[in-house]
Amino acid sequence: MARYIPKQHGAWAMLVLPFLAGAVSEGKMIHIPLFLCWLFIYLFSFPVLQWIKTGNKARYRGPALLYGVILLPLTAILIAFDPMLIGYGVLLLVFFIPNIYYAKTKNERALLNDFTAVLVFCSFIFPVVYVGKGGSRSYGEAAELFALLSAYFIGTVLYVKTVIREKNNPRFYYASITYHLLNIGIAAAVNLYMIFPAMILLLRAAWFPTLSLKVKQIGMAEFGFAALIYGSILFVYV
Repeated sequence: MARYIPKQHGAWAMLVLPFLAGAVSEGKMIHIPLFLCWLFIYLFSFPVLQWIKTGNKARYRGPALLYGVILLPLTAILIAFDPMLIGYGVLLLVFFIPNIYYAKTKNERALLNDFTAVLVFCSFIFPVVYVGKGGSRSYGEAAELFALLSAYFIGTVLYVKTVIREKNNPRFYYASITYHLLNIGIAAAVNLYMIFPAMILLLRAAWFPTLSLKVKQIGMAEFGFAALIYGSILFVYV
């Protein structure tokens, strides 16, 4: 079953960081089934998209059914807690359509698909804040965190391409550096303290592609940068 679990480090960071950012100061019991539901939506989508991409029904039907069955009671718990959460589920279905298209065309690595995934993952902070209503995290802060996390992960998409798939393409390298310069401005507009991690990310974008890093090293380093962003959020917003 392990081969039906996505292994991308960046995707797991995107899965977890918005949840942690939204729930850090207002955790409630309902956040447990909410996160589990989010986790199994992600796990369910992987074999479904692979099924669409490869047409290999025999290989991917079992995992898709398993994750789908697990999702049912979790979804029921959330709907019973607040039926308004159905609206977010509908939004996820709408944004799943591009994933289906790129899977069918075997072009999942397209930048537009990656950027869409970033926005969807980061949007999870809003239902996290919503179910935790009554806590100290405001919707205004949630919007700020959505902007900061989206900006971080979009930059990570560009950076990772410069060290793996596009490592010999100088246009991607300079596009990544340019974006990370802009990201400092985004950080300043949201919260001045977030300039400091943004500057470290700019250094990463400029320096790391000049090193001969292995894929495993790149992935492990990304856990460190994700921890940097989360620690900065804790410092600024808690």
